[in-house]
Amino acid sequence: MLQVNDLYTEFNNGSQRIYAVDGVSFDVQPNEVVGLVGESGSGKSVTALSIMNLVPGNGGVRGSVRWNGAEVLTMSPAAHRQFLGRDVGMIFQNPLASLNPVFSVGNQMVETIRLHRRVGKVQAIEIAIDLLTKVKIPDARSRMNDFPHQFSLGMCQRIMIALTLAMKPKLIIADEPTASLDVTIQAQVLALLHELRDENELSILLISHDLGVIAQFCDRILIMYLGRIVESGTPHQIFKTPMHPYTKALISAIPIPDPDQRLKPSVIAGDIPSPSRLPSGCRFHPRCPFATQSCRETDPTLQMMSDHHEVACIHAMRINTL
Repeated sequence: MLQVNDLYTEFNNGSQRIYAVDGVSFDVQPNEVVGLVGESGSGKSVTALSIMNLVPGNGGVRGSVRWNGAEVLTMSPAAHRQFLGRDVGMIFQNPLASLNPVFSVGNQMVETIRLHRRVGKVQAIEIAIDLLTKVKIPDARSRMNDFPHQFSLGMCQRIMIALTLAMKPKLIIADEPTASLDVTIQAQVLALLHELRDENELSILLISHDLGVIAQFCDRILIMYLGRIVESGTPHQIFKTPMHPYTKALISAIPIPDPDQRLKPSVIAGDIPSPSRLPSGCRFHPRCPFATQSCRETDPTLQMMSDHHEVACIHAMRINTL
């Protein structure tokens, strides 16, 4: 379905080229949910924009992004518009920045539906009401005339999901769709996405900085650090046999909701380096408690450790036993 191969995204910073995405490869299969996880600044959102070929003007993308065999990065403008509308839809983390404040929700829904489907206005209104009902907006028909500011943030995110579904995409890229929501609403939105995935046979690329939030919803998880995938596998592999120290650190940082366990929160040492000042060797070695001199000299690549489980760490087997 979606095949990303050796993807690079660079930005010009004066005389310097900065790689926000550095040789990323993965795929998304039909009716599959893939999680892309990493700290802020790891390159997750830029990866999503690169897949859709929507990187800002000072950026450049090279490599390959294939959608059902067609190369996205070299599509004609007409084919690209169809790709963005009918094939792939995107849900951003701030719904209020995506919804137009001067038009009613119904107006925006109807306009989107008529742009991507050959239907009249009356039919588009009924489709919009049905979609808003599917995403659990109460009394959807009467709320069609309301404006975005009249909805809660969680409801606005549901409206954005409905707008995305209006285009009938086969793949949804959700870029931290729950980042600005409280924990209860987060769970509701993720459960809604999972329910809609089953109903509509959708594939989802779910981007998050929180490994714990997406673990229960994904078929595969990709761990990203400083522009690269450092580990990938099933949720069971990632949580039961993590082989990269960054993955282990992310897992240990997940709070345990048990008041009887007096555990200090685990903190990853230091900050993620700037892409303009990359460390030598393994990019994680300045923050890694297992780093050796070899880590400072060797830039590891992804190696297959078992079925579907890849790791970029020269000490992967040792770390797995710790």
